[in-house]
Amino acid sequence: MRYVPENPLIVQSDHTLLLETMGPHFREVRDALIRFAELVKSPEYVHTYKVTPLSLWNAAAAGMTPGQVVEILDTWSKYEVPPNVPVSIRETMGRYGRLKLLPDGDDLILVADAPVLMTEILNTKQAQPFLGRAVDDITVRVAKAHRGELKQALTHVGHPVEDLAGYVDGEALAVALREQTLGGKPFSFRDYQNLAIEAFHGDGHSQGGSGVVVLPCGAGKTMVGIGAMARLNMKTLILCTNVTALRQWRDELLDKTGLTEDDVGEYSGASKDIKPVTLSTYQILTYRRSRTDKFVHFGLFDRANWGLIIYDEVHLLPAPVFRAVALLQARRRLGLTATLVREDGKQGDVFALIGPKRFDMPWKDLEHQGWIASASCTEIRVPLSDDDRLRYAVADDRAKFRLSSTNPRKGPVVEQLLEKHKGERILVLGMYLDQLNWLSKRWKMPLITGKTPQSRRDELFEAFRSGKISAMVISKVGNFSVDLPDASVAIQVSGTWGSRQEEAQRLGRILRPKGGDNKAWFYTVVTRDSSEQTFAEKRQLFLTEQGYAYRIEVQG
Repeated sequence: MRYVPENPLIVQSDHTLLLETMGPHFREVRDALIRFAELVKSPEYVHTYKVTPLSLWNAAAAGMTPGQVVEILDTWSKYEVPPNVPVSIRETMGRYGRLKLLPDGDDLILVADAPVLMTEILNTKQAQPFLGRAVDDITVRVAKAHRGELKQALTHVGHPVEDLAGYVDGEALAVALREQTLGGKPFSFRDYQNLAIEAFHGDGHSQGGSGVVVLPCGAGKTMVGIGAMARLNMKTLILCTNVTALRQWRDELLDKTGLTEDDVGEYSGASKDIKPVTLSTYQILTYRRSRTDKFVHFGLFDRANWGLIIYDEVHLLPAPVFRAVALLQARRRLGLTATLVREDGKQGDVFALIGPKRFDMPWKDLEHQGWIASASCTEIRVPLSDDDRLRYAVADDRAKFRLSSTNPRKGPVVEQLLEKHKGERILVLGMYLDQLNWLSKRWKMPLITGKTPQSRRDELFEAFRSGKISAMVISKVGNFSVDLPDASVAIQVSGTWGSRQEEAQRLGRILRPKGGDNKAWFYTVVTRDSSEQTFAEKRQLFLTEQGYAYRIEVQG
């Protein structure tokens, strides 16, 4: 029986992978696994991964072959790889591309690689409403209007479709790139940004033009979007998480391209300008007067002849927007995100409707190259007081989480960290407004919440960037798309249950490259021996997968 003691990987027959963390090959194997497997849990000595159909299909769409996946497992497994695993990997990855959508006059055709597969598809209830008449034993017609819904349905039942039906060209718009920014600095794309742009564009062939680019916060996802616009030169709709992000996109477009203010419009609560490049938010798109009314602003998708739609922070794409995306499959679609993790489990819908993952760059690779800051992550565990421990013992699950998240004993820790990092730019991040209000008043730090007017937010962000203020308290509205390049310290005092993407986004607030030693510090303060500590372990999964290790400090 095979036994290679220095190999760190154990492959199990249920497609679970156990990775030992203490050996010399841990980092190398971890970086290989994230290309085709998902991290499930990460205690100190053994990390657990799962090989799933979606992780394999994304790997296949990104160019990995089943042989490469199996070779990685064979090379690094401590024991023999169970014989069912390579067979399953080859079969699962082999499904990607067995069904193809192709153009055919005014319709589309779905083509299978074998009659038996088409027979199965024709008898799949989820797909039947979207299929037309059969052409032959491997081909069936599909109305263009059903392109997205069919892909979504078939992905759900384990039959991913390779969409080669192409796109309609939107109205032309020249997007010229500047060689110097408006501030006189030289401008060009970094090597990995060029690779991401090319992976999305696909040289204009039908294999390109839709999909997701995954890059860490601070690595320039906006630049990838601008590069895609410059390659296509068509009218573009850009959807953002909030108005702050929208205006940051506008500023970057004006700074890095020849587009003028007459070319770039804002479609938000404050303005309804439709221009060759239009920026809007998910919030405005999902507005409706009541739960039974129609979405008021979905018509934005049809208001211009868009050639490209960019979905910023695509992992946050609201569920109602998926329906609109399903009807937009003839438009080129670019999703940008730091993590494809979705807490609602709709990663499969992103794959089917936006497109597969086209490019992914490990966070640590960019850190080693100096493109993002080197981050030190620390979890500080504090106890409850005796009175609060008694209240905790008799509370229900939700109340337990709130009690532990808002533990008053976190206050002295925040004070210590503010003193330790005096002179740095500090963000205090949390979820519970009463807790954040108290911290803001106690240490005289300005507070930004969902109720803060946009004008006031812009004023405070600018004051932080200029150094007029050195510390701010921010609620969940600061999780996404807030450009504060000089922030180097984040103190997380509470979070949204076990949200992996929130943890990643909050670390991302401090990862933009800095001068000097290019370092950042991320602290998460949790209550010891509580449900918050349990959820914190789940929150950290994605960052652990990317190579970040949390140092644990126990107080009291």
